Amino acid sequence: MNFVSIRVITSDVARLVDFYERATGLAATWATEDFAELRTPGATLAIAGTRTVPLFAPGSARPADNHSVIIEFRVDDVDRVHRDLTGVVTDFVAGPTTMPWGNRSLLFRDPDGNLVNFFTPVRA
Repeated sequence: MNFVSIRVITSDVARLVDFYERATGLAATWATEDFAELRTPGATLAIAGTRTVPLFAPGSARPADNHSVIIEFRVDDVDRVHRDLTGVVTDFVAGPTTMPWGNRSLLFRDPDGNLVNFFTPVRA
């Protein structure tokens, strides 16, 4: 088994893709106007519109309703990324903080309210 992606359902694919392109510096690959992916070496962030939900199971997912998942990206320097995201991110939840398990983390919300963590390991 290989974990390959997480898919975020949104009512505004273009807005969310633009946000993640700006926040990550990655360019999205668009399959349709309802589906795009931002690929990293380890996994993919897929962003899909609400019109894709019935293709899986009608009513099985709702946009902007996540209260249990944190989307995480490992970055080289979380403090620099925090400075760079000023003006891109409008909802910082917590500025760069060194966590007890050794990561320096930056928490913020994307335009749909999903919690995002950019982190840098600071010790083994």
